[in-house]
Amino acid sequence: MFGFTLPTVDWQALRFGQPDYLWLLIGPGALLLVWLWQLIRRRADIRNYTRHRAVPVRERFSYFGGLLFWLSLILATTCVVLALARPQVVTTRVRRASIDLVVLQDGSTSMRVTDVPGDRWKRSMRFLKTLAETMRWDGDRIAMAAFARIATPQIRLTKDPNTFFFFIEHLEEPPFRAEDDASWDTNIEMGISWGMKLLAQDERILNRKSINSKAFLLLSDGQAWSGDVERAIEAARRENIPVFVVGVGTSNGGFIPEPPAEDPTKQPPPVYSRLDRESLARIAGAGGGRYMELDRERDVDIAVSVIDAVRKMARGGVEEGADDVYWQALALGAIFLLLGLAFVRDRAELALATVGAVAALVVVQLL
Repeated sequence: MFGFTLPTVDWQALRFGQPDYLWLLIGPGALLLVWLWQLIRRRADIRNYTRHRAVPVRERFSYFGGLLFWLSLILATTCVVLALARPQVVTTRVRRASIDLVVLQDGSTSMRVTDVPGDRWKRSMRFLKTLAETMRWDGDRIAMAAFARIATPQIRLTKDPNTFFFFIEHLEEPPFRAEDDASWDTNIEMGISWGMKLLAQDERILNRKSINSKAFLLLSDGQAWSGDVERAIEAARRENIPVFVVGVGTSNGGFIPEPPAEDPTKQPPPVYSRLDRESLARIAGAGGGRYMELDRERDVDIAVSVIDAVRKMARGGVEEGADDVYWQALALGAIFLLLGLAFVRDRAELALATVGAVAALVVVQLL
């Protein structure tokens, strides 16, 4: 009337991370054979004893006698050996498409020009805040490197939004001082090279290659096209890393703030800076990305466009993983050991149980 189906175990989903330890199961297997032989001998002795002994009352004999303790000890040892072999259950997970976005932020002196609200640097930081608010942060990661004539990493790839927001909110000025000669240049090639280094460093830390799709997001006011930039972009394209470009500034431009000169009579002439749309659009085209511009499009629209374009490159779907279950094997071994203690008959058995418990603790430390 009522159907009942026993649960089944998919043994094909079970594998071992360190199968070299499985040969140790020979020991418990041999002991189990000895235990079965002892059980057979005990049952035969009981039958012979009751056949030749006559008493006025019926005698009762335990079926296993003191053998249950030894069976529990054998089973506990088997569980410990299995735990050493690190049993794993193969699982399948639905992997959502995630991205690794590396922001390459222009930090040259021209980013201090005030042709946009605040200046170009502060305008970039406001956009990056919107970008971070638009990201999903569920597997997505973001990093940042600043560049002028030289480049410096600012944030390594992180999936913690608090880390990124904290850094952006406190980065009020470019990391390169206007007094330094290194800040008076826009070396996009150096910025892309450092972006590649950030991704390589992440692989070394994880000891594997990230499965997320990768892209560079360049924020700059422009740089003349050069062979160095072309070589850097080609290196990124070989790794399937597109370069999206966001222009910061206006066509009208403005004067670059000059640091005070040591000799006021030798103050250099002011330098005028305009947004170089042509070079930035060329970089985006060569990099397989797209050129966008702040204040010509809404920040959120730019952020969504970049994130969606990179996410379409990501490969979602089902991936195979493995979950360790050696803790369950150790827990089962502890249960068998506790059951064996309930059948202890003498001090020798208790001493063996104690040794077994100590051995189990040592195995836990090794794992």
